[in-house]
Amino acid sequence: MADGAGVVLDRAQVKKAVQALQAFLKTKSTSDSLFLDETQQISMLFTLWKIPKVAQSIRIPLPHGQRSDTDDICLFTKDEPNMTSEQTQRFYRKLLEEKGVKNITEIIPYKALRTEYKPYEAKRRLLSNCDLFLSDDRIRRLLPSHLGKHFYQRKKEPLSVNLQSKHLARDIQRVIQGTSLKVTNKGCCCMARVAHAGMTADEVTDNIEAAVQTVAAKLRTKGPVMKLIHIKSQTSVSLPIYTSDLNHLGVLEAGKPAQASKKEGAAAKKQAKKNKTGDVKQTDAAGEETHVKEEEEKHVKEEEIPQLVPISTPSKKPKLEKPSKKKQLEKAPKPAAAKKGRKSPNKMTKKAGKTDSKVKRKVPKVK
Repeated sequence: MADGAGVVLDRAQVKKAVQALQAFLKTKSTSDSLFLDETQQISMLFTLWKIPKVAQSIRIPLPHGQRSDTDDICLFTKDEPNMTSEQTQRFYRKLLEEKGVKNITEIIPYKALRTEYKPYEAKRRLLSNCDLFLSDDRIRRLLPSHLGKHFYQRKKEPLSVNLQSKHLARDIQRVIQGTSLKVTNKGCCCMARVAHAGMTADEVTDNIEAAVQTVAAKLRTKGPVMKLIHIKSQTSVSLPIYTSDLNHLGVLEAGKPAQASKKEGAAAKKQAKKNKTGDVKQTDAAGEETHVKEEEEKHVKEEEIPQLVPISTPSKKPKLEKPSKKKQLEKAPKPAAAKKGRKSPNKMTKKAGKTDSKVKRKVPKVK
């Protein structure tokens, strides 16, 4: 039985789950291959009771290496003074051989990273060619702006290593064969790689127990931590190996009223402070307000309020008289003046026309 800060694992049950997962991976391997594909990763899925308030990265040392010997590892180094990129590469290659480090497949100085791997395609090719990235801790903070977001999206960001350490081989081996767990404040689930398909069931079980103990001890949360723990591969379903006791749920629910009371107390204190400040302002302005009100009342008394006279509105609208035909004829406008080309008749011609008509009318009849 493994106990890690309230998390108790049943080793027999964990081993059964590991054996079932390995049997599934063997059935998925192709018939042409003689050996089990060691690139199949075995990961642990942690489900927490509460979402952490702060993001956290946990380094987990494992008793058995969870990376195969075929994994490609890249190391980013600092630029040595008075050396070119090739000379710096040869310098660190010789240093690693002297210290007994043989797992590093590629060494890239910082200057070469800025120049040769500046294009987007070069960065993507480097990301796909290597399985793990390490960096000198002296240039660790300078790498994100040159690597890009894809390294961090695929969780292949470089792990820092002290290349000036006296026990360089041991430190690099711990980083390579260990693992890390990233706990975010955006959800309650997190995953860490702990083994590969080529390991035995006992080795995988030992790594699982060590990971649970480390994570339960280093998580920055109070009260019950782990709710569920599963193991899975890249192509399999999740197999449960730990389920929290329901008594923890009662502890969490009991803690909620306390948190609510704390929040209410803080809110009450803030309201009390606001009320105090409001009372002080009111007392300071009380004298001025009363004086202003008295003056306004005097002013209102002195002024006489004029009486409002109601406006009488006619009940019925007066009927509009229709103008008679005579009035219309009288009011009819005179015909407009003739055009410029035509002359208007003179008064004399008009009178002559009238007399002619009268003369014709007064002619006596001949008997």
